Amino acid sequence: MKPDLSVRANGVEEGTLSQLNIYLKVTIHLVSHTVLTVRPLSHSLKTPHPFVCGKIILITEPYCNCSDERQTKSTIGMEEMRRYSKKKNVLLAVLLLIGGLYFISHPNFLISGLTGSHEQIPNELSWQAERLVSKESWVEQGVYLPLNVSYQLLAGAPSTQQRYLSVGLSSVKRKKGSYLIPTLKSLFSQSSPEERSSMVVVVLLADFDVSWRVATVSEIKTVFASELEQGQLVVLHVPQDLYPPLTGLKRNYNDAPERVSFRSKQNLDYSFLIHYSASLGQYYLQLEDDVSSAKNFLTTIRRHIEEQEVKKTTWAMLEFSALGYIGKLYKSAHLPLLARFLFLFYQEMPCDWLMGHFRELLTQKKPILFKPSLFQHMGTFSSFQGTYNKLKDKDFEEGFYSNPPAEVYTDMSTYQKHLPKLAWDAGEGFFWGRSPEKGNYLTVVFTDPTVVTGIFVETGSGGKDLLESAQVEIGHDVVTIEKGERSCREFQPLGTLENGRFEMQEMDRKYSSASSCLRIQVTAGQKDWVIIRKIRITKKLNMLPTQV
Repeated sequence: MKPDLSVRANGVEEGTLSQLNIYLKVTIHLVSHTVLTVRPLSHSLKTPHPFVCGKIILITEPYCNCSDERQTKSTIGMEEMRRYSKKKNVLLAVLLLIGGLYFISHPNFLISGLTGSHEQIPNELSWQAERLVSKESWVEQGVYLPLNVSYQLLAGAPSTQQRYLSVGLSSVKRKKGSYLIPTLKSLFSQSSPEERSSMVVVVLLADFDVSWRVATVSEIKTVFASELEQGQLVVLHVPQDLYPPLTGLKRNYNDAPERVSFRSKQNLDYSFLIHYSASLGQYYLQLEDDVSSAKNFLTTIRRHIEEQEVKKTTWAMLEFSALGYIGKLYKSAHLPLLARFLFLFYQEMPCDWLMGHFRELLTQKKPILFKPSLFQHMGTFSSFQGTYNKLKDKDFEEGFYSNPPAEVYTDMSTYQKHLPKLAWDAGEGFFWGRSPEKGNYLTVVFTDPTVVTGIFVETGSGGKDLLESAQVEIGHDVVTIEKGERSCREFQPLGTLENGRFEMQEMDRKYSSASSCLRIQVTAGQKDWVIIRKIRITKKLNMLPTQV
């Protein structure tokens, strides 16, 4: 008789024996006719196995090649007893062999147990987050170019119903200062309840310091409990082992290795963030974790999107800030491609450069930048090595720009191309006129009657060319006067300029009816020229749908 004794071992991911990632075959000659084979099963097998959590299953496959039927029963009995004793010894040897091989291939197991730090690391409460798959992109319709990344959900849960806008920002631990909480406060406080219900903010905590993540999540849960509960805020993390190499990278542009590693990881952070956000909204807005927002920014973004759709222009990226990765808007259908683009070229160049190349690849040759900017950089210290950073967007207006379409007229002498309409439109332009006389005016005629809730007028530049004496008025009943110019039949005075400025809020409490004109009337002549830099109004907003 020639028995063949086989031991097969297989384990779950967290089991001890599962870490034996080699295919092992050990043959031990016990006696001339006995062979023992040890085979840990290959990890490539897909079918369930009977071995779980380090247990060993002993499978005997005896076969008989008996030719002498004249063996006596007593002889067989003695052989069976000897065989049973040998089996026990062999099994013990196998256990010792497998254990020895494991500790040889994992020497750090015992070392870490003996020399491990006594520092207590706080537990991070997280669970796997299922990413909603976008059906708008061909990349994900057929599982092309798979981007295999899993997410840890640290706080909140996204709604299963798609919102109008998803807002993404990535945050890491800074050596000096922290701006994440003020940034989130600005996003939500500058939005109306209707706007908040139309968006979801996704925060990727991209630092590998678990203590920092735990403290940050705790603060977010305290400050933004309502937003988390309503699905308006989601906090994520991607484990470090899912990142490709972050050191020893190409030093394009002769950047220092530390800076190359920093900006390369930043590209990957944004890639993972964009990948997760692909199906959460119709549109996606990229921000940084140290910005302040203009009032009702979502309504302004919606208006500019609608304008682009009316023009039927081809666009891939709309910009609501001239700075870095701030205020960049994408169609969600393009996000699966953008996520993979950033991932593939993560070590080549900074993220804003890659985004510019992506825009051009999608056939939008020139940037589409809107002014005034809707987002301002507030950080004083950079997330890279805590260096000082005073970068500011000169086109940012914290107040919401909501001037409606209008025509602007004046009887003051205009200098060169500084037309009166420039004071009304968004941007850096302004009206510049020669010395005004008493009775001169600048009149704004709204395309549609508007209930005005606030007015702001700013004149002069650097303390010069101020409009010294003038009053602000609203008018009703549009009429046509000489040379096709339009104005209003009657006006109501609101107040006068003080030091070249005028501001009034909550006007609708006193003037609740719709107005058709706004006029600045000069009440005394002056020798100095005049600059009217800004004329801004706020008006009652149309109600937005809560979900899209």
